[in-house]
Amino acid sequence: MTNFWNTYSDAIIYALIVIGVVLLLLLFTKLLYRWLVKKAAKKYPNEKPTTIRLVKRILNTLWVILGLAALSFVFISKDKYAVATKNFELIVYVGFVLVFTIIGASIVETLFSRIIKKTIAADGDPTSYKFLRYLSVFGVYFFGAILATLAFPALRGVAQTALGGAGILAVVIGIASQEALANIIGGIFIISFKPFRVGNVIKITDTLVGTVTDITLRHTVIRNYQNKMIVIPNAIINKEKVTNYDLEEKKICQWIELGISYDSDIDLAKRIMKEECEAHPNLFDNRTHQELKNGVPLVIVRVINLGDSSVTIRAWAWAWDYASAFVMKCELYESIKKRFDAEGVEIPFPHRTLVFKQDQLDQFRNSESID
Repeated sequence: MTNFWNTYSDAIIYALIVIGVVLLLLLFTKLLYRWLVKKAAKKYPNEKPTTIRLVKRILNTLWVILGLAALSFVFISKDKYAVATKNFELIVYVGFVLVFTIIGASIVETLFSRIIKKTIAADGDPTSYKFLRYLSVFGVYFFGAILATLAFPALRGVAQTALGGAGILAVVIGIASQEALANIIGGIFIISFKPFRVGNVIKITDTLVGTVTDITLRHTVIRNYQNKMIVIPNAIINKEKVTNYDLEEKKICQWIELGISYDSDIDLAKRIMKEECEAHPNLFDNRTHQELKNGVPLVIVRVINLGDSSVTIRAWAWAWDYASAFVMKCELYESIKKRFDAEGVEIPFPHRTLVFKQDQLDQFRNSESID
């Protein structure tokens, strides 16, 4: 086996040069990192240099790996030099593609984050920009992954197809599951048709009620009134009926429904419900000028159902938004219940009539006599 190096002294000199270059690159990366951190802290004091720190770690790892790859030339034979050179070039290519992909994604993320802040300050609706941010960052990473696959001969055909315009869609469909595609398409539909936006209070089911905090490519995040973050796939939201309490007008007509017994005074119950609703601070007057002239009451109270054991009475009370309407409903149920108890209006329990056949009745009497 013929060694590539003629003498040991040449090999030692080469190894020292490689180690020196690696150390210089590590030092340069450290100094560059400090300079960038100081500059970013002055210009954007509220932002953490997460991306700069990540790029620094990747570069340091890349320099060490390249140094080890270069030192390997000392220990291999001349006939393996071509293969080692290709491996070295592959590491350089993939490493720099990774670095530039992360930097590109960080730039896109930063630009959209600043646009979102300005949009919130201007009109308060950052929904489209947030979704475009996720889409753009995904596009940068996807493009970086395609460039990285070009370095591998077995995957080069796939990468070239993906870069060929319509091939991108074919690759995405080929590697993504049906559920993932449904979520992405669902997210696009949400952004396009805007059934709700970031900051809106929505209701999907009785247990899924909260404020929309984010809309991503895969899911929508809402914060419920227990301050818990709920992650809902976009495909599920598109199949459900969504109630948006902030679409156009926020005011809500809250129903206050109670059942009273048939023996109770209906007029008294209606008066109590009307007085309690009108006295609540969250109630507001939603009547038009014409309705005021016609003498339409502030709170309308009507009997809406004659049930098996109760008479159902409903009051229509308006509140400014969902949160105040919910508080008003809870407090009115309590105050009306107390007024009913104090003034003799009964809220009945369900009544059931049990019918026994003669033999069942005899068995029941026998068991009672034995006891």
